[in-house]
Amino acid sequence: MNAQLPAAAEMAERLATWAERYRVPGAAVAWMHGDEVQTAAAGVVNVNTGVPVSEDTLFQIGSITKVYTTTLVMQLVEEGRIDLDAPAATYLPGLRFGDAPDAITIRRLLTHTSGVDGDFFDDFGRGDGCVERYVAACASLPQIFPAGTMWSYCNAGFVVLGRIIEVLTGMTWDRALRERLLEPLGATDTVTLPEEALLHNAAAGHTVSPQLEVSLAKRWGMPRSAGPAGATPCSTTRDLLKFARMHLDGGVAADGTRILSEDSVREMQRPQVDLPAPLGDGASKWGLGWMLFDWGGRRVIGHDGGTIGQNSSLRILPDERFAVAVLTNSLGGSLLASRVMRWLFGEVLGVAVPPRPQPPESPPDIDLTPYEGVYERTGFRTIVRVHDGALTAENVNTGPLADAAVQFPPSPLHAVSETLFLQRDPTGVFQPVVFSEFEQGRPRYMYAGRVARRVGERAG
Repeated sequence: MNAQLPAAAEMAERLATWAERYRVPGAAVAWMHGDEVQTAAAGVVNVNTGVPVSEDTLFQIGSITKVYTTTLVMQLVEEGRIDLDAPAATYLPGLRFGDAPDAITIRRLLTHTSGVDGDFFDDFGRGDGCVERYVAACASLPQIFPAGTMWSYCNAGFVVLGRIIEVLTGMTWDRALRERLLEPLGATDTVTLPEEALLHNAAAGHTVSPQLEVSLAKRWGMPRSAGPAGATPCSTTRDLLKFARMHLDGGVAADGTRILSEDSVREMQRPQVDLPAPLGDGASKWGLGWMLFDWGGRRVIGHDGGTIGQNSSLRILPDERFAVAVLTNSLGGSLLASRVMRWLFGEVLGVAVPPRPQPPESPPDIDLTPYEGVYERTGFRTIVRVHDGALTAENVNTGPLADAAVQFPPSPLHAVSETLFLQRDPTGVFQPVVFSEFEQGRPRYMYAGRVARRVGERAG
């Protein structure tokens, strides 16, 4: 790497500008090249208190946690206690998860190909048995497609993995995470419970209304039972980079402690499944836990996270031993994180980050009426209509977190082809929407990160 990386002061100045632009009250960034780590912060942890963000501020890291849970699973694989291609029910006798338990393997849980409709966030209390109770309740979740035939992001699958970790280690998932991963990493500022976060300068989440007004989120945390999927962990950017560094260094922590084997690290980063359409800043494949990107022929790995009003992002460029962590406390944090990554990787390092998708100037001439209908998945309903000659989609939260969500008006679906459309998300970025498995001219499924099944021929 010949590029001159920015100084902390320059990053802090840019961060403050981008935070204001994207309606983000507070943000923290850390970036690492080799053994050198720098940090920057901007804004406040809470718009009501005005307490400033620092490099030690804890933010909720959301689904970045899934890579931590995967790391714990791979430790157990190395110990001969888990076979990636064995059914999950091998380790949880009596498990009821999906219609064909033998087809739902550990690998399929790790790669989001179980087919179970898994955005399940019911609260099973704060006690140590909450993960076990959550997994028992998963018997009610529908199988939305046969295991291994499609890809659909599945939070519940990672809670099942968390329960397997509990059974095989004899610890709660929180304790196994702390003793088997965080302590060996020296990641002492990463916690999983709110009473632990309160001992730090912890960020509060914020929502952004359709009128771009920023306000404190109605709730701070998510249920402990979904912790293994990312509902509860909080961390600093420095601690995230300790985790990233271990994966860059073949499974070895900074002090020389071996946490994973080189083979396990490689297997996690090996492409396991292609995505129906690129996600985020162009993730096109999935490894074990990791999102996988091809940026101009350069291999990048990472993961993003989102909780109630908080967003996180981690990107790693293995061939340069370079990593960046961005933590924010607003819905607009995903845009800010993307801007940071595009600047550092694209403008500073010269890595060709793919442009964001845009609707075609000349859309295809297709009949839009077959796409109309109601599409549902756990906790979410999408109503697709033709309105004034355009296809629109209205997304409605229906699960236990609906009270914390902001309802946005319907937005257009721009046709790219007969199966691929683009919809502008609440941050203003176009995201792919894929329709598939047409029956008598009508799609059976709609994919927008998760697969939803058509449940009604026409919207009301």
